[in-house]
Amino acid sequence: MDIVVLAGGLSTERDVSMQSGKRITDALRRHGHRVILVDVFMGYGDEECDISDFFEREKEISLEVGQIPTEAPDLEAVRASRKDQSDSFFGPNVIALCKAADIVFLALHGADGENGKLQATFDLLGIRYTGNGFMPCALAMDKGVSKHFFYYYGIPCPQGFSIKRASYDREKALDQTIFPCVVKPVGGGSSIGVTIVHDAEHYEEAINEAFKYEEEILVEDYIEGREFSVGVLDGVALPVIEIRPKEGFYDYRNKYKAGATEEICPADLDDETTTQMQLYAERVVAALGLQVYSRMDFIVDGDGEIYCLEANTLPGMTPTSLLPQEADVIGISYSNLCEEIIQLSMRRFGENIEE
Repeated sequence: MDIVVLAGGLSTERDVSMQSGKRITDALRRHGHRVILVDVFMGYGDEECDISDFFEREKEISLEVGQIPTEAPDLEAVRASRKDQSDSFFGPNVIALCKAADIVFLALHGADGENGKLQATFDLLGIRYTGNGFMPCALAMDKGVSKHFFYYYGIPCPQGFSIKRASYDREKALDQTIFPCVVKPVGGGSSIGVTIVHDAEHYEEAINEAFKYEEEILVEDYIEGREFSVGVLDGVALPVIEIRPKEGFYDYRNKYKAGATEEICPADLDDETTTQMQLYAERVVAALGLQVYSRMDFIVDGDGEIYCLEANTLPGMTPTSLLPQEADVIGISYSNLCEEIIQLSMRRFGENIEE
């Protein structure tokens, strides 16, 4: 198959996405596919060009990727470095390349790839892509909206409320807040802009930090406990993985700096808790209408109560990412996981293929 892997973009998870894209590209090539790795924002070249032989020159066309920095990217610098300085989200030749491919593997993370806009665009253009459709992505990306679905489907989650910048009233927000709390962008990812606040003195600082990234933020109860994640592949929960940061909480640095976090899979949990968490993960899939693959994050408090934090519709596929580790425990190698995602996604579009 001819496959385009889309990475990069303009989300705070740009660098993470690049690393996911590199690994996916290498894995799919091992399965015999012709694969081009493209930065969706930078594109390829400066203007429209003949792409008829691009897949024959896949390695020449594909971008080179380095290591993930421990700090979030400077998106203004990224914008300034684009040669054509267009306002379009899609860089030069990206749409043409995606149309020429049999399917596009979405290695994007954060708002760029997970809020449903890209999926809706591709649906209109008749471009096949991996993962979930536009509506499940939109529902999952907005943590305030997804909470309503969790409540309705009986999925426990921290209590909270959202604040829009335009109508923010500090005193009103403080009246609704119970400390300690967590303040975060309503649609962000990789824990960027997230602050744990223990008192009113530091509340405003956390609010301002979250507003740097989005016009709407979420304030919710802080649940102290052990952190877990559960991937779901084709509707079936994978083994539970526990995340133990060596310092602080599971923030951007601890997620992507090698050795900063200990990950245990299968997690050291009793059978009842394991089964219940997996059931909640599968229930999230049903509640939001997710397909193909996704990953849900959980916390278990000191009393053994389980809380679902969020759903990820394009889980990370980096060397330290959780979903590949979970799949490996049940005998699905990284390259086979990528191939399975391709197969399941093609089936979603009514296509059955053989490797």
